[in-house]
Amino acid sequence: MNILLSLAFVLCWSSGFIGAKLGAGSVSAPTILMWRFLPLAVVLVAVAVLLRPAWRGLTARDVTRQAVIGVLSQSGYLLSVYYAIQLGVSSGTTALIDGVQPLVAGALAGPLLGQYVSGRQWAGLALGLSGVAVVTLADAASGTGVAWWAYAIPLLGMLSLVAATFLESRSRSRVAPSVSLTVHCATSAVLFSVLALGAGAATPPAEPGFWIAVAWLVGLSTFGGYGLYWLILKRSGVTKVNTLMFLMAPVTAVWGALMFGEPFGVQTALGLAVCLTAVVVVHRGGGRGDQAVTASGGEPSEHRPARSPGRA
Repeated sequence: MNILLSLAFVLCWSSGFIGAKLGAGSVSAPTILMWRFLPLAVVLVAVAVLLRPAWRGLTARDVTRQAVIGVLSQSGYLLSVYYAIQLGVSSGTTALIDGVQPLVAGALAGPLLGQYVSGRQWAGLALGLSGVAVVTLADAASGTGVAWWAYAIPLLGMLSLVAATFLESRSRSRVAPSVSLTVHCATSAVLFSVLALGAGAATPPAEPGFWIAVAWLVGLSTFGGYGLYWLILKRSGVTKVNTLMFLMAPVTAVWGALMFGEPFGVQTALGLAVCLTAVVVVHRGGGRGDQAVTASGGEPSEHRPARSPGRA
């Protein structure tokens, strides 16, 4: 059962990058993101009215902090993913660049949070970044005509997620996952609606492909990926979830090659293998006092659950 759940989780979570690719051909990023989050925010706010006890004791500062975290970890992250894919960066390369976030956050936990980071973990970070470089160079040399600066966009999204990680880690208030998800999605709905309206792109296109992409993102990526994330987290813990996160890049690369004909050559396979090796190095390098900084929660792995709401 655990293996089936893990497989379903990897497929559903990586489907977000494929859904972004599906929607990238017909509309701008703010349009599809607006219609992804606007209905979802309405549902979550309605549920929040029924779950009012979860909101008790929260101050305006707590809600504001969660809104800022939502802008960084969800709005900024997703906008960078969608924009990069629209510019022609392959879905697998985008997933790989974003996927090194736990490595970067774990390494920065030492200087920023005073947590112990072993030399082997630093080596794993360097190895992971070298794998990203190999895949990025392979993608850039594939003849797709993508501008070199387009590869910096998912990197900015990854750094936005890292910033959200450490902002959350410095919070002393415990916020229920249902509350943080509602605030993050409502913030994203407002932000993407403003961007779409400002660009005159709020009206959804008539073609069915757009709504297929939206249904794909909401059903598979949000409810499927996010729901299975929490289920596996509860059953197996954060280490298991973080390990599965690093499988997103190779799975997404295979999806992209099969569905969109994206390049998947020897160099790409080599870079993905290097990144997976980096994961093994990091997990074996956890020493004394090691507390994993999670994908977008920055909380100690054995005490508070990692939050990773609304990832691609």
